[in-house]
Amino acid sequence: MKVLIFGATGMVGQGVLRECLLAPDVESVVAVGRNPTGQQNPKLRDLVHKDMYDYGDIESQLQGFDACFFCLGVSSVGMKEPEYKRITYDLTLAAATVLARLNPGMTFTYVTGAGTDSSERGSSMWARVKGATENALLRLPFKAAYMFRPGMIQPLHGIRSKTPVYDAAIVVLKPVLGLAFRLWPNRVTTTEKLGRAMLAVARKGAAKPILNPADINALG
Repeated sequence: MKVLIFGATGMVGQGVLRECLLAPDVESVVAVGRNPTGQQNPKLRDLVHKDMYDYGDIESQLQGFDACFFCLGVSSVGMKEPEYKRITYDLTLAAATVLARLNPGMTFTYVTGAGTDSSERGSSMWARVKGATENALLRLPFKAAYMFRPGMIQPLHGIRSKTPVYDAAIVVLKPVLGLAFRLWPNRVTTTEKLGRAMLAVARKGAAKPILNPADINALG
């Protein structure tokens, strides 16, 4: 497989990138982002692109891919809806619309979150915006699209979150995360399982387009 990753420097993206580089059937990985990953691997190429809303000048470098793992995302804390929508919905669709046109045989996987509101009418702002983003992605003419809704994510293999609050919470909760994984398998996953599950749906698909933590863990 030839794979595109957006957000490979974030916590989830780092986990996905690690699993892609380890997978024997992944031939090459292109990491698209404003900054390079800082990693060296024969399979990996960084595609540094500053304007994540416009891909006109790099379209030729976005063709010929089998899968895209879209791991970009920000916390909604302190944001008003128009700002959060621009960073979440507008940015994601800017990339996905181009990729669907250039790679109609592509499997597109998007990381959202547990509690996302598919109705787009709930009281939670972030959940409405995420739900609208999911719905728009599912309407695009990809070969297949999957929405990953993880709950709590345990980072493994030295991976750290770039969100200070989340990173601090993980450090505090680290002694109990392993226990939480065993007690509440439907709420907790790991960066390793998330990456492996994304590869699994790229290879063979899944029974449904929206996957919760239990589905992710089963696939991973």
